[in-house]
Amino acid sequence: MGKIAVLGTLDTKGIEHQFVADAITRKGHEAILIDVGGLAPPVVEPDFSRDEVAAAGGVNLAVLVEQQDRGALVGAMSQAAAEFLKKLYHKDSIQGVISLGGSGGTAIATAAMRALPLGFPKVMVSTMASGDVQGYVGEKDIVMIPSIVDVAGLNRFSRLIFTRAVGVICGMIESEIVESEERPIIVASMFGNTTECIDSAKIALEKEGYEVLVFHATGTGGRTMESLIESGMVSGVLDVTTTEWADELVGGVLAAGPRRLEAAARTGVPSVVSLGCLDMVNFGSPNSIPERFSQRRFYHHNPQVTLMRTSVEESRELGRVIAEKLNLSVGPVTVLIPLRGLSVIGAVGEAFADPDADQALFQTLRENLRDDIGVLEIDTPVNDPSFSSACVTALLENIKRV
Repeated sequence: MGKIAVLGTLDTKGIEHQFVADAITRKGHEAILIDVGGLAPPVVEPDFSRDEVAAAGGVNLAVLVEQQDRGALVGAMSQAAAEFLKKLYHKDSIQGVISLGGSGGTAIATAAMRALPLGFPKVMVSTMASGDVQGYVGEKDIVMIPSIVDVAGLNRFSRLIFTRAVGVICGMIESEIVESEERPIIVASMFGNTTECIDSAKIALEKEGYEVLVFHATGTGGRTMESLIESGMVSGVLDVTTTEWADELVGGVLAAGPRRLEAAARTGVPSVVSLGCLDMVNFGSPNSIPERFSQRRFYHHNPQVTLMRTSVEESRELGRVIAEKLNLSVGPVTVLIPLRGLSVIGAVGEAFADPDADQALFQTLRENLRDDIGVLEIDTPVNDPSFSSACVTALLENIKRV
């Protein structure tokens, strides 16, 4: 039997959460009702009150209720609920969490869910689940289920959806995890244009006894990788594909945010960093490209993805930014530069070959990088086997240094 947190605003959606709690009980598990409402009394009796939740986050709930500011209340309870669930998790008092909500309830519940580790069962039934859920899910594994109808009472559709959601959360905690032999983890960043490099490195690192987790550098992938590095579970970082910084700088669709490259630097995890695919910015279909870029060089990767070659000026700024991030490093880090191409299409003779832009990137990086950070220049394209081998060798040497 597992203990499942049923987290919600029990003043406005208490009946619905009680329905879910009862369904969990019928499945043979224990439901723990947690109230994160505030502007009216709860309509069902919680196991943990809103005051207990607020206290966990240092929130003065009485003041917020008196102000009747719903936005401020949602923000405060989002933080408090995150702290409260973390405490329950660390006490092994819950094995899963489920919630129902509209925009406000979804904001509170998913903020709490994002505070829990990857792999911990999390289910959110939401009116917001059919749109862009990045702001709710972030880099965590939250299962979002569209509520179909509003979470406003019980009817034939809501009962169906809520019952199915209970089946999901119960199935998740009942699933037996077959553990393999635990090996130290190395994380790596990859794009289609650096696949050969990472595939080769992965094989070599696995032979050395490591488990290699590869993240697709699509914005979400980079953020998730950074989050995992921060968790303390990672022994080494092979960040060959730093292309997300091109999107962050220029305005592409696969940016990973301004803290990309900071996790390993700040935590001291041994790292190798390269410049893979910094020769491209990602957009959607051709008609999605901003007019200001109409005269640039493009490569149509597929009908949904259009790549734009970074300019000399953009490459120069990327070199400065990459150096700035790596200069934060408190652990061993080595930079590897593939002198003959940053991607498949950036190699000599290919569509994005641009020696001037590449040299602007390399030179600015060298000029701004801390003197004690090693730089290896390899006279090959990024996907050459010798470049991949050099990355592996440098990373293993850095791991030995800690």
